[in-house]
Amino acid sequence: MRALPLFDAPGAFDRDALAGSLRRLAAEGIYLGTSSWKYEGWLGQVYTHSNYLSRGRFSRKLFEATCLSEYAKVFPAVCGDFSFYQFPSEEYWRRLFGQVPPEFLFAFKAPEQITCKTFPRHERYGRLGGQENESFLDAGLLKESFLRRLEPYRTRVGAVIFEFGAFSRRDMASLEEFLERLGGFLARLPGEFRYAVEVRNPEFLEPAYFDLLRAHGVAHVYNAWARMPELGVQLRIPQAATAGFTLCRALLRRGRSYEEAVRLFSPYDRIRDPNPEAREALRELVRRARQHRQLAFLFVNNRLEGNAPETIRAVVSD
Repeated sequence: MRALPLFDAPGAFDRDALAGSLRRLAAEGIYLGTSSWKYEGWLGQVYTHSNYLSRGRFSRKLFEATCLSEYAKVFPAVCGDFSFYQFPSEEYWRRLFGQVPPEFLFAFKAPEQITCKTFPRHERYGRLGGQENESFLDAGLLKESFLRRLEPYRTRVGAVIFEFGAFSRRDMASLEEFLERLGGFLARLPGEFRYAVEVRNPEFLEPAYFDLLRAHGVAHVYNAWARMPELGVQLRIPQAATAGFTLCRALLRRGRSYEEAVRLFSPYDRIRDPNPEAREALRELVRRARQHRQLAFLFVNNRLEGNAPETIRAVVSD
């Protein structure tokens, strides 16, 4: 028998209907949003083309500078991926939070300067490519250059996410080594924020990893990624619920690289590869959050199916 939908299903993409469904969920402490927000492919869905005209023409600069305000009329939360690449200034944070209402929540990825063990050999890193990162898991740097600047907005920060890329054996010889480093880091963090850890090494999903997170009240990020077990598989790990809140990032179909997803799905204007298993896992997380009356943050990336708003609409309506 087909499961009953969580909400009445609209016939087509309906921005107002989606916004209403998401507001009702947010009132229960369940926040669904996307990974980042500056996508021109969402014009006509989330965004109104006429809002971004300058001298009669679409202005990408105006769009990127202001579209968050319109995004917040539909979604109650967003995951800020941009912070992975920088330590934003106090002025940057002031402008960002000034674009959204006080009840709108952000999750932010901590800067890679904290979570990257060895800088990739990529032109973006210049001479640092291939070099070991001296600031890896530097709690002092995180507190001074990131968390301190977020302190005035702490009630509007849903969680800070520590995303760890897949470690090679050269970078991290064992799970035990990782947990020793991670445990010391988590112990030094201030208690004003919620924290979540996202790993890309499937072999790390062992009881000792979950036990460490639970000891610090830190959430395991249920994440759909190229080499990680499917979301549904992660949900069936009894120890995986490690904190008083849930965080999920539905990013990629298992087995598909980020680069391939970009090539297949750009400009992210429609669903191109439906992923019913990932959708059902997201629905299951909603059901669990309701059952336990628990705070939850569920974020969807364009690279999962091709268009994150449509994926979220399907999750709350199918």
